[in-house]
Amino acid sequence: MADGHAKPNHDYHLVDPSPWPIVGSISAFVMAVGAVMWMKGMGVAGLKMGPYVFGAGVIGVLYVMIAWWTDVVNEAEHGGYHTRVVQLSHRYGMILFIASEVMFFVAWFWAFFDASLFTNEAIQYSRVEFTGGHWPPKGVEIIDPWHFPLLNTLILLTSGTTVTWAHHALLQNDRQSVKYGLWLTIVLGLIFTSVQAYEYIHAPFGFKNSIYGATFFMATGFHGAHVIIGTIFLIVCLIRVYKGHFTPQQHLGFEFAAWYWHFVDVVWLFLFACIYVWGSWGAQIAAH
Repeated sequence: MADGHAKPNHDYHLVDPSPWPIVGSISAFVMAVGAVMWMKGMGVAGLKMGPYVFGAGVIGVLYVMIAWWTDVVNEAEHGGYHTRVVQLSHRYGMILFIASEVMFFVAWFWAFFDASLFTNEAIQYSRVEFTGGHWPPKGVEIIDPWHFPLLNTLILLTSGTTVTWAHHALLQNDRQSVKYGLWLTIVLGLIFTSVQAYEYIHAPFGFKNSIYGATFFMATGFHGAHVIIGTIFLIVCLIRVYKGHFTPQQHLGFEFAAWYWHFVDVVWLFLFACIYVWGSWGAQIAAH
């Protein structure tokens, strides 16, 4: 947190004591306990407490996120703590975070390819019995990749160009174009989420009792969650632009939002090519 202490005469930011790490940890623990209680149907005196405990944890986590990031924004905009050296360390941190997200999606791709490429493994006799030794499994109708998935691909690719437009406009200090670019990117992100929700509702297969549905929904569903997170990230940036934040020389928050959005775009291209297109070869396409 930033406070009234005099800024030291060096390029590093020695963060003041903050309550948010411990409060955030406690909130996350409460949320996890609540999730377990909810899933297990546990309660006290016949009252199912899981949803309430989980909700309390979620509220705590959201409050910590808002308060902690508000402190970071104040440090950047008013405290003068984000020197060139500090900005460089933040960039390294964001790069490592995105790298960890890449490995997260590698796990889902691994699960998909393990199930789809090795359908006749002798040691996986239960898988062979279910899939019929081919992919997609016998009797599974799949989503037409050249319908809504292609539309969403075009939407995300377009959103990548609009956020890049906003970024370059900020470098030129054209704040009106920054607003236009961010508005367009946010709207496209919301449209993508709406189309994916419609696709999920009308999917011809479910998550349960289907190795195809499980791998499909885990990979595309977590990507959809990342789109929602990225959209919120961009909405916060838009609010900050209206508040007069960001300069051509210092706009780490906006830059990181753009990095994250491009990461989401690239992951979707792999999902579309591998799961929707390659994974649908020889399968029965469900009627629209």
